[in-house]
This record gives sequence, structure tokens and C-alpha cells, in this order.
Amino acid sequence: MSQPIIFSIDDDPQVLRAISRDLKSKYREDYKILSTTSVSEALEALLELRNKGEQVALFVSDQRMPEMEGVDFLEKALELFPDAKRVLLTAYSDTDAAIRGINNV
Repeated sequence: MSQPIIFSIDDDPQVLRAISRDLKSKYREDYKILSTTSVSEALEALLELRNKGEQVALFVSDQRMPEMEGVDFLEKALELFPDAKRVLLTAYSDTDAAIRGINNV
């Protein structure tokens, strides 16, 4: 059986590299770590993963991205992987996003 996946997305490549590096240093033995800077790439990859029978254990998403807000991405991702846990990251004090994230995803 293949390893469950931790999937991270952030439009800032430097931030994404740091997140991926930290996740790999701690969890690489138990999880496959995947990441992307593009929401459209992420959704395409998630559909492919679901079709292959893969399991996503955790989503880590930035809130402010040009293609789609993180809360909206997590809602779409949960349609494909409803049992996955979610983490929403933001560098801004965006209370509306936090409330939506708590209530909707």
C-alpha cells in the first residue's frame, strides 16, 4: 500500500519550499509530500490521485493566492478527499477567511 499524502499549496515558491522542506524533514518516512504553486495544477493532480486510489491525509494551503482563495481550494479538495485534515495559512489578519475556514472546511 502506498503512503498517505501531505499536499501543500502556496503561490509563493520560497514559502512553499520552506513548508515542503520542513514537512519532509519530519514526515518523509510515513507520508509522501507533494506541493505546487498553482491551484489549477493542484486540482488536476488531486483528481488524478483520487482516480489512482491514493489517500490524502492533510492539506496545507495558503489563503491568499491569485487563482483562488485557500478556503475555496480546501472546499474543492475536500470534495475529492473528504476525510483529509486541513490547515489554512495566512500572513494577514483575515478574520473573514478564518471564520469561513472554521465554518466551511
